[in-house]
Order: sequence, then structure tokens, then C-alpha cells
Amino acid sequence: MQTRRKFIKNTGILSAGLLAVQSKVFASESNIFNFPMKDFVSKRPPLAERKFTSKAVEAAIVRIKKQIANPELAWLFENCFPNTLDTTVDFEIIDGKPDTYVITGDIDAMWLRDSTAQIWPYLPFVKEDAKLGELVKGVINRQAKCILLDPYANAFYKDFTKVSEWKNDITKMKPGIHERKWEIDSLCYPIRLAHGYWKQTGDTSLFDKKWKEAMLLVLQTFKEQQRMHDKGPYSFQRETAWATDGVPLSGYGYPVKPCGLIVSTFRPSDDSTLFGYLIPSNMFAIEVLGYLMEIFSLPEMKDIDLVAKAKELQEQVQKGLKENGIIEHPKFGKIIAFEVNGYGSFHMMDDANVPSLLSLPYLGAIQPNNALYLNTRKVVLSENNPFFYNGKAGEGIGGPHTGADTIWPMSIILRAITSVDEKEISKCISNLIKTNADTGFMHESFHKDDVTKFTRKWFAWANTLFGELIVHTSIKYPQILKDKNI
Repeated sequence: MQTRRKFIKNTGILSAGLLAVQSKVFASESNIFNFPMKDFVSKRPPLAERKFTSKAVEAAIVRIKKQIANPELAWLFENCFPNTLDTTVDFEIIDGKPDTYVITGDIDAMWLRDSTAQIWPYLPFVKEDAKLGELVKGVINRQAKCILLDPYANAFYKDFTKVSEWKNDITKMKPGIHERKWEIDSLCYPIRLAHGYWKQTGDTSLFDKKWKEAMLLVLQTFKEQQRMHDKGPYSFQRETAWATDGVPLSGYGYPVKPCGLIVSTFRPSDDSTLFGYLIPSNMFAIEVLGYLMEIFSLPEMKDIDLVAKAKELQEQVQKGLKENGIIEHPKFGKIIAFEVNGYGSFHMMDDANVPSLLSLPYLGAIQPNNALYLNTRKVVLSENNPFFYNGKAGEGIGGPHTGADTIWPMSIILRAITSVDEKEISKCISNLIKTNADTGFMHESFHKDDVTKFTRKWFAWANTLFGELIVHTSIKYPQILKDKNI
């Protein structure tokens, strides 16, 4: 069993050399496309070994591949888009309800964040595929169980009796919990998935008693971590040499001044925050609190008290954001901060993991043409972001999690999805093709000067998100995919 951090530490940077696809030059095809062609053999598991197959997703793969002129891009799309379904899902019926356990890839644990992000790109297809819809409902049901087990945990096991290798962390560990790092987004993502599924299908049956109990616990946890009157019940310490795995001052982090914002002890990268108010995650919380208000205002779900609690909390976070989350950059003017503490201090950077400043429009937290967002985007996609790298292998955002000089394909994908500039989108897709290093898949990160030095050869979130980008492009900018030289 390896956690993300331990996986990187133990294996280091993986070489793609052993995984390279043998290239062959076909003279006739080379003349047509003006570049050597490779023998692009599918990297998907054999049909009998796939965890789940969706007719609607398979049909979409066939349809969209026909729109793609570049054969390597078509190959990557076919390998990556179904990767979550092919390799990571465990679907069954438990107590008469669908239940879906989703691992992140090379780690046998289910993150609330990753499981949502991995399944999200398939939502547009659930109306065409009832079986796929049941799979998604199973994820929603499983996430509710996880939240009810412990709303402060970020990752869980399928078996709630299993004891974690991190059992000695100084926090309230329970069986069934893989890791107990408090991250705001861990509770936001399940709301996003449930709301998105309902919007696609109109099905309200998933909003049952257990799900409502989980949502009440979400609101309670958010309130606790506003730390209005005390530090709340959560703290975390770990004996480790990794500075970003530990939390200072008895596991509560550096002081914050109560202002309505919610403390996130860890980032979506599972790295500890420097200042507790992580702004992208607070903006995500504002968005999903609106979803809860919408759901519990439905006639069949009506709960005036719950709506009032969500509304009050949302307004408090919005006020805190307005007063503390917008800063004056000495060069760029007003931008959105990455982290603040309520005392006037702020941390200027962006991380590749989502929520990030770059990804905010993707999450619905801000409009892509918003002036404040565009100004912030300029900063995070420049040398003014300490974790923005530009090298021989490409450019993009990384983060402390994988070390200096590493770029995450996820950041390049989100840059393209949130862009309205065709040239920028084309550039991003072209860069992503190169980063696969002949493996046929996306990775967690790659060295800015060498794509063959990468981490995590099986990272389903990055793979499926890449597929989502290509689906998105096929709908909004189909002309980009027709360029064989992309």
C-alpha cells in the first residue's frame, strides 16, 4: 500500500523508456500527414478485464475519434477517456442501493475529490445509459457513507474495517479511513457530483435520508472550521520528513483571524496550507452551498431550516472572501489570493490541483471572462507564480507535492478548458500530446525539460480529465481537432 506521498518518495521519477511504444514509419501515411506515423496500439485492458463498460461512452469515443485528424491525439483520447471505467471502479448493490468504490489509480483508496473528478466527465452520457447512471448513483451513495464515517477524512477504503498504514497519525483515525487530512474541497466535490447528476437526469431518489444526514454534517463541519469561537475539533500531526505533510502549532496550523472564511488545513494536493484560508476552496464552497440551497428548496426535498443554514454560511464566506480574499498585486493590481490568514497576510502562488485559482471557472465558481479572474490568470500563468515552469518539455503549473521543476498535465488541461482562445487551447493540446512520453496516458507530473521523467504511470483523474478536454473541444472548438499538425 502506497500513499501519494510515499509513492513519489519510494519510486522517485518514473522512466517512460520501458513503456515506450515501438514506432514504425509508414511511408504512405507519412506523405499524407507530413510526419512519421507510429503503430498506435490500444493501451486499454482487454474487454473481459475492464471494470465497467458504458455503451454511451464507447459510442462517444468512436464518434469523437472520427473528428480527430492527429492519430496520436486520437490514440490518447481512446486510452485516457475511459480509463476510470476501465480500471478503477467497483460497482455492486448493497442493501438494495447501488454502491461504487472508485480508486484513484495506483493507490487502493477512494478520495472524495478524485472519485468525483474521475466520474464527472461521464455525466453528459448518463441519460443515454441507465447502467452508467446507476454507477454514478453508486459513487454518490458511497461518498455519503464516507462523509458519515468522518467528514474530516479525505480518503477511504472500501472495507470500513481496514486499518490504515497511517494509523499512528496524531489525529482521530478510525478503521476504514486511509488518510485524515482536512480539505474543504473533499466535502464540496460530492455535492457537485450529486447536483450534476440531478441536473442531467431529474432523478431526486439519490437525495435520501443518508445523503441528507451527510449534507447536514457537511454544514456542521464547515461551521466548525470557520473557527469563530475556538479552533474546532480537528487537528493533525504526523511524524515525517516531508514538511508539507505536517501541521505546526499542535496540529492546528498557524493562527487565523475569524472572518467568515473556512479553514482548510490541507490543499487539494494533500499538502498542508501555509495560511489556513485557502481561497480557491472557499470559492468552491460558496458555489456548492448554492447547490444545497437549490436542492433543499425542491418541493419533494423542502427543508427551510437547512436552506437557511446553507444561506447564512454562504453569505459569511462571501463576506470573508470580499474583505480578505482579494488582494492588490504590486504589478498586476487586484487579483484573487491563493491563501490568506485574515490578518492581512497572503500567499501568492497557484497549485496544479483542483480547486486552484486557474480552475475556478471549470468549477462554476467564477465566469471565465470575469476581469478579476483574467487578471489573476495572468499572474498564475507567469513567472510571478513560483510554481509556474517553462522548460524544453513544455510549460505549466506544478506545486510542492512533486517538487521543483515539475509540471502537472492537469494544469495544462485546466488551462485549455478555461480558455476561450483557440490558439492557447491548441498549444495546450499539442503540449499534452508530447507529455505522454509514448505511454499513451497522462501522468501526475513531468520534469519541465524531460517528459520521460514523470510521476504516477496510472493516475486515472488526469487521464479522464484529458478525455473531458477533448470532448469539450469537440463540441465548442471542433476545428481545433481537425488540425493534423496540432
